[in-house]
Amino acid sequence: MNHPHPSRRRLLGTAGAAGAAGLVAGTAGGAIGHAAATEPSGPALSTVGSTAVPFHGARQPGITTRAQSRGHLVAFDLAPDAGRGGAAGLLRRWSALAAELMAGELPDASTGVAADAGPSSLTCTFGFGHSFFDATGLEAQRPAALDPLPTFSNDELDPARSDGDLWVGIGADDPLVAFHALRQLQRAAEGTATVRWQMAGFNRGLGASAREVTTRNLMGQIDGTNNPDPEDAEADRHLFVPDTGEPAWMARGSYVVVRRIRMLLDDWETRPADERERVLGRRTSDGAPLTGGEEGTPVDLAATGPDGSPVIAANAHVRVSAPETNGGATMLRRPFSYHDGTREDGAPDAGLLFVCWQADPARSFVTVQRKLDRGDALGAFIRHEASGLFAVPGGAAEGEYVGQHLLEG
Repeated sequence: MNHPHPSRRRLLGTAGAAGAAGLVAGTAGGAIGHAAATEPSGPALSTVGSTAVPFHGARQPGITTRAQSRGHLVAFDLAPDAGRGGAAGLLRRWSALAAELMAGELPDASTGVAADAGPSSLTCTFGFGHSFFDATGLEAQRPAALDPLPTFSNDELDPARSDGDLWVGIGADDPLVAFHALRQLQRAAEGTATVRWQMAGFNRGLGASAREVTTRNLMGQIDGTNNPDPEDAEADRHLFVPDTGEPAWMARGSYVVVRRIRMLLDDWETRPADERERVLGRRTSDGAPLTGGEEGTPVDLAATGPDGSPVIAANAHVRVSAPETNGGATMLRRPFSYHDGTREDGAPDAGLLFVCWQADPARSFVTVQRKLDRGDALGAFIRHEASGLFAVPGGAAEGEYVGQHLLEG
């Protein structure tokens, strides 16, 4: 391909300088410094802009990758006549395009909206919904783990913004890079699949604080504390389907649950700070549990106050959602916040794009959500408005495309 915008590949300083700010070692989700082009032009990039994530690998990017500051979540439905062949062609195009975009290259058809931005830790992740297998005649290959999620009491789900044949998750540390990838993938789907729903979110900008910290959601809560460490072998077992798992095409893959959760901020923001902390079971200031310590300190669920009552209330979110109270159920949470303006009733249309990863959604998300449904103090301040569950297969090797072992197996 021709690349008329070499300035997208210009770096600040040496490869070593790039590594100092952005490298995360390990899986295909780890970031690597982006190589400098010969005779670059245009503005030099900071290490935020120059950091690239590899597309090819045993696992798809965007799962264990450090959470980016911008995100787009999109579901597509296949055209009625697309079938298995059309789906295979689309995944082939998407995979090739994602590899190019994540390397910081501009496709020939690009308008140049992301020129000079660099790869900015862009990731593109692809998954299959329950209906994908009906649309492609692959019902026999549909995993049991894709069985529809149960209904919960806080659900006010909009079917038009839920589910879908295909899911794409896009993350980047530059909003133009994220938007550019979204448009390129949408255009590549024309004639084969149409957008069913689309959501955009954000996190704190990389570099906004002197050190990397856990992001806050729009309630002011530090969100993502005590996430499992993907480098830990035990956590790996909870997050990824084993090599010997079933069906075989899901080996080294994961399942993603996506929920659009509107926060009732007008009510939440009027509550006293100490009440909000009791609802969560953590201090707002630093995310530490009410039982003491700092953000990473384990919650002492047995601790009692001077009057003998539990420090962490029976319905506090941190207690109800804890792995210890849910049979060890473990998920990797990688959410984005969203703000879509004002509702007709004058309330903010804002909240959380909840994204969680696990090897078995029935044992992880469903187990925890059922417990939350029965008595989570936070439930009075949120509404689940959209939902999706998708099978995300393992990564593509060089020369392969995502889902090839399913579609050509």
